[in-house]
This record gives sequence, C-alpha cells and structure tokens, in this order.
Amino acid sequence: MRIYAKDNYNDFLKKNSARSVIPPREITEKVEEIIENVRKSGDKALFEYEKLYDGVELDNLSLGLDEARKIADNIPDELKITMARAAENIRRYHEGQKQQSRLFDTNEGIMGQRVIPLERVAVYVPGGTAAYPSSVLMNIIPAKIAGVEHISMFTPAKKEGINEAVLYAALLAGVDDIYTVGGAQAVAAAAFGTESIPKADKIVGPGNIYVATAKRLVYGIIDIDMIAGPSEIVVISDGAADPDFIAADLLSQAEHDIMASSIFITTSYKLAENVAKKVDERLKSLSRKTIAEKSIDENGAIFITDSIEDAIALSNRIAPEHLELMLDNPMEYLPLVKNAGSVFLGKYTPEPVGDYFGGPNHVLPTNGTARFASPLSVDSFIKKSSFICYDKKTFMKNAGDIIRFANAEGLTAHAAAVEARLKDE
Repeated sequence: MRIYAKDNYNDFLKKNSARSVIPPREITEKVEEIIENVRKSGDKALFEYEKLYDGVELDNLSLGLDEARKIADNIPDELKITMARAAENIRRYHEGQKQQSRLFDTNEGIMGQRVIPLERVAVYVPGGTAAYPSSVLMNIIPAKIAGVEHISMFTPAKKEGINEAVLYAALLAGVDDIYTVGGAQAVAAAAFGTESIPKADKIVGPGNIYVATAKRLVYGIIDIDMIAGPSEIVVISDGAADPDFIAADLLSQAEHDIMASSIFITTSYKLAENVAKKVDERLKSLSRKTIAEKSIDENGAIFITDSIEDAIALSNRIAPEHLELMLDNPMEYLPLVKNAGSVFLGKYTPEPVGDYFGGPNHVLPTNGTARFASPLSVDSFIKKSSFICYDKKTFMKNAGDIIRFANAEGLTAHAAAVEARLKDE
C-alpha cells in the first residue's frame, strides 16, 4: 500500500471519489429496454429474461414457502443457530428505532403526525457467485418491525437452485413470498407489477450495475433504499495498535470487489510501514487474492496526519461506509465523527461484527454519501402523514393572515376558499 505524507493525498481522494459513476450509456439503454418490456409484457417478459440470462426455463415465477422450507432445512444445524442469534441481535437493535404517531393540542388547533408503515416491499437478493444471507436478515427484519404488511423476496432462478442459506434467512426473517426473478427485470416487476407479481411501494437490497441502474430509473414510480457503490473502509489509529489487526480489517473490504477502497489513517509512520508489510503478507494466503490485491493496489492507501483529530477530520471528508476507530479510548473521539455510515469502536470490534452479528444494519451509504444519507433502518419502511384540525374560533382568528399570504402569492382561489367561510362569522 502506498503511504501518503501529510497534505499529499488530494489526487488519490479525487480518484477515489470517482469510483462510483453514472453507468455507461449502453447499460442504461439496455436497462431501459428491459424495464419497458416488463412494463408492457409482464410475466411473459420475465420468463424470457430468466431463460436468456440465467439459463432456466421456468413454469412458475414463484417459489412456494413450503418448498423453500424443504430446501432451506438442508443447511447445517450450527448455521441455523448462528443465524437465529444474529437475527435476534438485529431485531433487538431495530426495535429501538420504532416511532409513534404524535398529537399536538395547541392554541392553534389540533395537529399531529401519523407514522404509517409501507404496505408492500420488495427485497432484492443477488444470485451471483457469492450468497449473502446476512443481507436478507438486514433488509427484511427492519421492514417487519416497521409493520410492513407484505414482503417479497426477488432472487434469480439458478440451474442448481436458490442458495439454501438465503432461503433459510428469508424464512427466519419472515418473508411472505419468493419470486425467482433477478436482474433489472426484477426491479421492473416490483415497480410496475405483472399478472402474477403485485406492484411494490419500495425495493431494497444490493445488486450489480444493471440492478443499480434499474433502481435509479424507476425511482419516483417506486421508492428505493439507495444506489450503492463499491464497499469501503477507513481505519484510524495512533501508534499503539496491532498492525496485523489493521491489515486484516483493510483486506476484509478489499476482497469484496476490485473497486472496494481500504484506507488507513495514522499519526505513526512506523505503524504505517508495518501495516503495509502485513497487508502484503496476508494477501498471499487470501482465497480472493486476485480481487483483494487489485483493490489494494488501485484503491488502497495509508495517510499520515499530525493528530487523531486531523485523522478524523480527513475521514469526515471521505465520509466512509465503514469507519474503525482502533484507539484505546474511542468513545472520547466518537463525537468528532460527522460523516460515516457505521462506526466500529476499539480493537475488538472489526467491521465483520457489524456485517453479520452485532445488530446495527450493514446496508450503509457508500462513496461519500454518508455526508447526507443514513443506514437502512425501520425509518426506511415507514412514511409520515401530517394532519391538522381548526375549530371555528381558531379558523376565524387566523383567516386574515391566511388570506393575506395567499394573495401575496397571487393565488386568489386559495384566498377565496378561506373567504367563503367568513360568512359564518
């Protein structure tokens, strides 16, 4: 990993922030074609795309829950126990996010805010070389806690069948139905509905560039969670941390994707050198060495700063998906963190604790969007509606102000709607 001295990292950061860009025009055009075909032809288009892209000729787009249970039951008992413990941690954390409707009885009338769960949510689960049952738990459980009435999982049909652990996670979390549809066509089906698939209010879950592009294009017709970019981590430490811990954590993100970014910020040049050596050592034995090595070479870096405060300021500029404060007193510095998807405190809280087990959601804003975006949560599956009620006395007291404001905007019919009631005075 290249070590950058103080204030010598602007070029790297500029390049790093450009990792996630608008998709090439040819991909956008192809996704537009798929979306339009699904919108017009419905199930027929979905059957054709599953045969074309996944090589599976389906008789039915839905996988029954009884059949899913038979398949899912094949996973090892130990994994079932682990998933159950993780699910309980995730539930416990997200239960604390629930909001209540509120009523305000003031001198200006009765008003308030209603918290209303979405009715129908689609959860997309990729069907590529890697399976992510942890993401299934992270997406479905908060939706259930929010009170979503119906949750559907979409995942591509595969010749070898859907991953058993993914199905087990979906059933454990409380999925209502499962559709063997993947890619941009799944997003289109959720957005517009088909003969056999009801239209959803929101779609969440990760996917490849075609899925991400489809989500971008249907937003407004249906809500989405976010446009996720490549994974990223920033680790901050002074000279006291174990360089092997840091190297291991940097590589835990680098193995995701060649576009993943792993950055270490420290006040110690000696520790920086030792971490760089440990990264090289650990790379040799990684099962996903080719991916991780390219990620580290192209998107990995070590920055030297004068102080931990400067290190956190630099991290706030990056606004990483994951931030580790590998310090002896991390809680002391937590208030300085302004921009990060999720923060991991201390040397015994590596990022995988959050990925799989701790409880906070691992669906996080990427590529600097932590400056304004938040992790997936119970809030992601609710909407809020306001209400107001004036009695006659309150209305008459305020009518003049309302009329004056409406006329100032040139909306005379608005003013007239108030004036019409003045005859009852």
